[in-house]
Formats: sequence, C-alpha cells, structure tokens
Amino acid sequence: MKAVILFIGVLIFSGCSSKKKELNPSEEEKKNPRSYLFINGHDRHNLIGQTVIIGNVVNKAISTSYKDVDVQLLFYSKTGTLLEKDRETIYEVLSPGESKHFKTKYFAPKGTDSVGFAILGAKVVEK
Repeated sequence: MKAVILFIGVLIFSGCSSKKKELNPSEEEKKNPRSYLFINGHDRHNLIGQTVIIGNVVNKAISTSYKDVDVQLLFYSKTGTLLEKDRETIYEVLSPGESKHFKTKYFAPKGTDSVGFAILGAKVVEK
C-alpha cells in the first residue's frame, strides 16, 4: 500500500514539475518579431541600370506593433548563386494586421537575375 501511495505521489510531483511555462501571445510576439513579420516583393530595372525593388511587409501579430524593420536583400544569379547581400531598414510603424509598401533602388552586382528577401528583425513599439 505504501508503495502505491509513493508511486502516485511521484507521478503527481513529476507531472507538476514537467509543465513548461507558457507565454501569452503578446509576450511571444514581443520576443520573436521575425515569426510575425512577412515580406514579399519583386524587382525590375530602370532606364539607368538600377534594380528597383518593390515590396510589402505584413505584421501578422495580434497585439504587438513593430517599427524599424530590418530586411536583408539577397541578389542571385540565373543559376541561383548568391552574389551579394544588402541590408535595408524600413522606417515605418506596423500595427497588428497592417502592411506597408516600400520601394528602394540599388546598383545590383553584375549578373543579378533575381532578388530575395528576408526579415532580420524589428523593434517592438512600447505602448
């Protein structure tokens, strides 16, 4: 009988201690902006040979606003070789559910066929 009570006690104790502390959605959004910011876009060339990059950043967070979004621009050749990386900051405030349009121009490296995008991070807007 003592062994059964001891076994039940061990099960209850181990069950309580193995629970992870769960973050509420707001804390998770603040902790990891990259999981809630998404980017898409395209590029074209202008008359003076610049690559014009037109994109859109979307905030999919429920309760957190972000600002000063750091974006990495990746310039690729026809064969998919990475030619160059550049960094651009979008100085806008994105409220939850909001999207912002951006446009920038670069003299891309010779042989550039396409441009990729990645979110590096952003600052949380404190209320």
